[in-house]
Amino acid sequence: MSDADRGINWPQEIYASFKAWDIRQVGYVPDAGHKQLIAACLDDPEITTSVLTTEEEGVGLLAGADLGGQRGALLMQSSGVGNCINTFSLLSLCGFPFLALVTMRGEWGEVNAWQMPMGQATPKVLGEMGFLVLRADQATEVAETLQSALALVFEGKQRVAVLLGQRLLGAKRF
Repeated sequence: MSDADRGINWPQEIYASFKAWDIRQVGYVPDAGHKQLIAACLDDPEITTSVLTTEEEGVGLLAGADLGGQRGALLMQSSGVGNCINTFSLLSLCGFPFLALVTMRGEWGEVNAWQMPMGQATPKVLGEMGFLVLRADQATEVAETLQSALALVFEGKQRVAVLLGQRLLGAKRF
């Protein structure tokens, strides 16, 4: 982490952006990388949070939110991207806008070999499924990257995944 990044609370910046863009639905599978953001969303009575048993449930959740006139976001880890491949086809066939914030595993400093295959495949899989893939590896990049993603999704009606790199999150040690 650079000295400039040390004072930046990027999960709080994401939450503030959710509020500014009127995001009302947040689906998530519990994840340490999203812990602070999930807590902020849970504490907000204007945001409906849905804990998911598997990430692909979030695709239907956000499609339904869009049909009901609400904006939403899916929070997941890179290992969950593989669970969503079939349901991602719903997004392209029906033209739903979609925002996914993906905490990355299987890269910088990873010690869990089980995280490597999907972590390495995540950007390619998302690209092949028609997502615009943006990435933030430092705290100073998060706010600007998310603002770009939010405009693409909610004004441009695109499918966007923001990858929050493992260098930003810190490698897990077991």
